[in-house]
Amino acid sequence: MRKIIVLAAIAASMAVAACNTVEGAGRDVSAAGAAVTDTARDAKQ
Repeated sequence: MRKIIVLAAIAASMAVAACNTVEGAGRDVSAAGAAVTDTARDAKQ
């Protein structure tokens, strides 16, 4: 039983870390998209 609790705790902490990683990647992709949009607007003018 103790091993199951330890494994569950490890799995939960890995899941939380993965969520933070995906959130950070999403912010990076969003920033890149904004940069492309700004460059396109500047080229259009």
